[in-house]
Amino acid sequence: MKLYLASGNAHKVAELQALADASRLPVQIMAATVVGGMQVVVEDAGTFAGNAGKKALALLPRLPAGAWALADDSGICVDALDGHPGVESAYFAGPQGDAAANLAKLVHVMRDVPDERRGAHFRCVLFLAGPGGERHVFEGRCPGRLRREPRGGAGFGYDPLFVPDGFAETYAELGDAVKNQISHRAQAWQKLAREFFAPRKTRISPREIPGRR
Repeated sequence: MKLYLASGNAHKVAELQALADASRLPVQIMAATVVGGMQVVVEDAGTFAGNAGKKALALLPRLPAGAWALADDSGICVDALDGHPGVESAYFAGPQGDAAANLAKLVHVMRDVPDERRGAHFRCVLFLAGPGGERHVFEGRCPGRLRREPRGGAGFGYDPLFVPDGFAETYAELGDAVKNQISHRAQAWQKLAREFFAPRKTRISPREIPGRR
């Protein structure tokens, strides 16, 4: 089965494919570039689920008949910043979406925050949109804390600053093998693998589909 990812982020394609492989599912994660790329989507829904839904539904009309669009919206939520940058994580330093600038800004704004107030969590929502109006939403979270300075050369985004609970290393130091077991995206994927690929009668209905009650 092919899932077309509504993203131009090659890191996300690779990470989700690794998660699919680890779950031993016959799934190929296809980049949006194979169907002409993603159109510009204004991520203004105000929630991870809403933004992911907008991206998946924007890609869906470009796909072959019967295909499924998969979208990821994720970010880091910092306790001392009242949950920010949250849904604005990709644009924290400005509309250009520069990952290095985003990381540098978070280091800067947190510079005077004491260690005991540096709690944070990564959050991921995966949104599947398919034929017949089917919609499925899966969420994962990974709690942790922020270092004062980035450390580690792996991962991407805010990974070098985030230390998950139970570890002394950052996401960027742990490596893919560990990260793909504990991360927010791994948890969301595990729910997708367990619920979406289970027999239809046992699937869990989503509660965060934009526009539905």
